[in-house]
Amino acid sequence: MAEMDQEQLNMLKKAFTMFDSNKRGSIEKEKVKTILRTLGASYDDKELDAQLTVEDPNETGHIDFEAFCRICGPYLATEDDEALQKELKEAFRLYDKAGNGYIPTSSLREILAALDDQLTSDQLDEMIAEIDTDSSGTVDFEEFMEMMNGE
Repeated sequence: MAEMDQEQLNMLKKAFTMFDSNKRGSIEKEKVKTILRTLGASYDDKELDAQLTVEDPNETGHIDFEAFCRICGPYLATEDDEALQKELKEAFRLYDKAGNGYIPTSSLREILAALDDQLTSDQLDEMIAEIDTDSSGTVDFEEFMEMMNGE
């Protein structure tokens, strides 16, 4: 398995934490596909399902962070940083229809809610407050990138 750099590890930790809303130290296996899609990684459904089964031998439906890293690591290692940057820019542009260089936090809320329909309104508020550090009510591309890259 390719070694992950600290940046990739941080990104996975951030994604994992975002979906581990109950802070149980595990996430639902189904969320892995959502996370990989969000990170712009392509995967083979059958292959991924097989890996998830291996990592969850007791069929709990959940995996811990280590298993999550073992599963996602190879997909990230092949991800070109420039390609990822481009995909994130694209996603940002979809919500920045006016081309202002920022999106309202309401749009960000939509993105996060779409990523995880289990998030409560309070959790969304908390995440947005964490991302919109200057409380401007908008998120610029920098802030968006930091969130997506887990910095």
